[in-house]
Amino acid sequence: QVQVVESGGGSVQAGGSLRLSCAASGYSSNYISLAWFRQAPGKKREGVACINTYGDTTYGDSVKGRFTISKDKNTLILHMDSLTPEDTAMYYCALALTAWCRLSVSDEYNYWGQGTQVTVSS
Repeated sequence: QVQVVESGGGSVQAGGSLRLSCAASGYSSNYISLAWFRQAPGKKREGVACINTYGDTTYGDSVKGRFTISKDKNTLILHMDSLTPEDTAMYYCALALTAWCRLSVSDEYNYWGQGTQVTVSS
């Protein structure tokens, strides 16, 4: 059974940093993409960052230069710096059984975590 479990959300003041983790297990594909998406109340889901089996990364325009995605075996890490109130959202970890690593096609992601809340105050 595939499991995707996020941790590490919380509250921080603007300009601060947070680190999110995601543990993915139970899958058998050798080629995967692991990504973070986020959704704020009343807004569309947004792709944040992705990393694939080969270590290739993709970032959403709004987080480039501030967020860093990395992977250690089956654990996904999102390090978030210079946070702003606009980063406030529920953050979801997602697993795709392909290496495309496309943030624009969320339907490609087969498995999703339950989400972890990030709140940035001004």
